[in-house]
Amino acid sequence: MTPTLDTDLELRANQVKERLDAWTREIVQWHFDPNSGCPFWLNWAAEAGWDPRKEVHSYADLDKFGNFQDEWLRGGPVRRWVPKAYANSPISTFETGGSTGVPKSRISINDFRIDYELFSETLTEEHFPKGADWISIGPTGPRRLRLAVEHLAQHRGGICFMLDLDPRWVIKLIKWGEMAMMERYKAHVIDQALTLLKAHPNIQCIFTTPKLLEALCEKVSLKKLGIKGIFCGGTEMTPQFCRFAVEELLDGVYFAPTYGNTLMGLAVHKPLSADDGYAIIYYPPTPRAMIEVVDFDDSTKVVEYGQTGRVRLTTLTKEFFMPRFLERDECERERPHQMYPWDGVRNVRPFSRFSSSVVEGVY
Repeated sequence: MTPTLDTDLELRANQVKERLDAWTREIVQWHFDPNSGCPFWLNWAAEAGWDPRKEVHSYADLDKFGNFQDEWLRGGPVRRWVPKAYANSPISTFETGGSTGVPKSRISINDFRIDYELFSETLTEEHFPKGADWISIGPTGPRRLRLAVEHLAQHRGGICFMLDLDPRWVIKLIKWGEMAMMERYKAHVIDQALTLLKAHPNIQCIFTTPKLLEALCEKVSLKKLGIKGIFCGGTEMTPQFCRFAVEELLDGVYFAPTYGNTLMGLAVHKPLSADDGYAIIYYPPTPRAMIEVVDFDDSTKVVEYGQTGRVRLTTLTKEFFMPRFLERDECERERPHQMYPWDGVRNVRPFSRFSSSVVEGVY
């Protein structure tokens, strides 16, 4: 008897859970082994008085750690996060936006490459052709995107063109009320992009943010310039913007929204659909990272499907272990999907209780 779709999806979801549990055990063994683990977690375990290698048997057991504190990532020494097994490897440091004080830092060796190679598998040849060049119209400097988008282009056989963009300066301009100057800076960024797009006809793919995409499309038809696919991310992503981008801005150019950050990596999106009201539905890159939607007042409680809560992130790689981190985002919990048989999230947006204190800038 052929199983129904629901039965098949449930079976696959259970297989994903088993894989996640096994990966969790492997990562915990790695990070708390004195020969391979990083100084931070080895010291943490010594002070906590229990051995995660003996007590963590499943993903659910990570609740025993409590919530990861974001202050642990602010300031140095950053080498306390380098696993001993990688002590002699070339280390990169990526920073978060810095919109809430001292930026959080994350060490990286190959995670950004692995994450974007996995993401590459979700991009179609039709819209993101192999061998096509890219342009990254987004944050530069100490951000993971700077190297990650370039690696994505290289992995697909292309070259990535870059420009200068300092979102921290934009944040300062907004805080100072210098909105005219902010618009001039945005125009400066768009001018850089237009110069490159017009000079290099093999650029067929773009990474950018919603605000910058809209500003770019006010100046030029991306379709006429030969652009086939737009990879777009940022906290300003909303169903309204997605509808606007698909139906008005892009004239048939494929639009791939994404949700990601320095601490997680990159989620994949369920294809946009008018039937969904252009809801933005993401699925985390399990088992390397998991997103859960938890109760606003009790972060140990995962909300029901369709309910709203705060994003709780867990990152599980051999380079970086971060259990149960409460993000500055909220969303709805989404059911598993045929393409991604594990929990997803719908319409991620800035955490409403922080909305008065966080400046998002160009995003």
